[in-house]
Amino acid sequence: MQKGKETYTAKEGFLSPEVYEQLLAQNRELITENLYLKQELAQLKRMIFGSKSERHIGGDTGQLSLGLGVEAVTPPEKETEQITYSRNKSDNKKGSAVRLILPSHLHREEHIIEPEEDITGARKIGEVVTEVLEYTPGKFYVERYVRPKYVLSKEGGIVIGELPSLPIPRGNAGAGLLAHLLISKFVGHLPFYRQVQQFKRQDIDIAESTISGWFTASCRLLEPLYKRLVARAQGSSYLMADETPIPVQTKDKPGATHKGYHWVYYAPLEKLVCFDYRKGRGREGPEEFLEKFRGMLQTDGYNAYDIYENREGITLYGCLAHARRKYENSKNNDPQRAEYVLDRMRKLYMVERQARESNMSYDQRKELRIEKSFPVLQELEKWMKEQLPEVLPKSSIGQAISYTLKLWPRLTRYIDNGQVEIDNNLIENSIRGVALGRKNYMFAGSHEAAQQAAMIYSFLGTCKINDVEPLGWLKDVLQRIPDHSIQRLDELLSTKA
Repeated sequence: MQKGKETYTAKEGFLSPEVYEQLLAQNRELITENLYLKQELAQLKRMIFGSKSERHIGGDTGQLSLGLGVEAVTPPEKETEQITYSRNKSDNKKGSAVRLILPSHLHREEHIIEPEEDITGARKIGEVVTEVLEYTPGKFYVERYVRPKYVLSKEGGIVIGELPSLPIPRGNAGAGLLAHLLISKFVGHLPFYRQVQQFKRQDIDIAESTISGWFTASCRLLEPLYKRLVARAQGSSYLMADETPIPVQTKDKPGATHKGYHWVYYAPLEKLVCFDYRKGRGREGPEEFLEKFRGMLQTDGYNAYDIYENREGITLYGCLAHARRKYENSKNNDPQRAEYVLDRMRKLYMVERQARESNMSYDQRKELRIEKSFPVLQELEKWMKEQLPEVLPKSSIGQAISYTLKLWPRLTRYIDNGQVEIDNNLIENSIRGVALGRKNYMFAGSHEAAQQAAMIYSFLGTCKINDVEPLGWLKDVLQRIPDHSIQRLDELLSTKA
């Protein structure tokens, strides 16, 4: 008889060393797989039954699939039949503004616009009336512009007052109404069809197609301002970047949606938010947007940003909040190790809180970090390197430690720069509106609509960060921009509503 693993042969009823080693390896794999599945199950329970801040049940099926290979059930195709009919050809040219017949019960605010010419002795031959549907919080009303027409006695010419510029030429939707429609959808998360239902309860019948046309026209009017916002963000010296998915209807996927992405960039020093829609999550999105950017770039650990690690003129910073979440998710796997890291990270955030509450300058915050945060980071790095060989690589705690050590240089660079934040949570606050919108209007109707949504989210996100009331700001901009010089667009981006 031999001691240890060298036992008897299978013929004598015992295992050979080779078989023993094979079974031992299989046992290790089964233990690892079992631990991994337990972690996935715990994560799913956290998503469904956890606190609201941690819960997520959304349209992104990839987050809850757990790799079980369950495919979405596609309903069987229905039989189709061809129907033909004829109708009278419309006299309206494609793209022309459709003017609503405004309800007679609405209050009218009348404005008389006389010609600028001298009308002494002129003869009035009629008047032109233009009615514009407007909205002020709580009620609809009509702006009624009356412009008398005169025949001048001497010259014999006809003169009439000039109508103020409207956001939609030849349309009868006022700036207040257009702003209300956009704010209701992108802040109140009400799809246009629900707004139509609300209007009907006030005896105002507006077709959803009409509102969609107004939305497109408003975005066309705001496009130069959006391009200016993009240019200012790209010219910033410090940007945070993140991305969030948005389902999009496309012609090439009938009955399904395309998974597009809003890439979001936030300039903390200028307090500007910029959404940039892309059809995918590939690195070509940030590469194009950041082509001329030079400065400090702060991101999560997504590998599309790895190219900026050694890009000339760019310093890449990490996000400690993303790393911290991985340890929050590891509590069920290894509570002792997870809590050790979370406790150190709490100390780091306490330093940031102290600097913020004391209104420290950038230099003062840097000195405070070097004094109090740097020793904590040194201790944490040493501990993680010691623990990494002791944990299973596929366990959630193992993955958390590997993720943190891989990004360690990016995660700790903030120590030496008082301008840079410890994480990019500021940009995530701007993305929350998109997540809420997904739950209500579900998807964008096209790639063009998704880009238009990115434009509106950019304006509203910038308003939010600067504590500007969005309805008043947007109404003011829609009123002024038709006659505004393109050379002075920064005036419209002012943080004063």
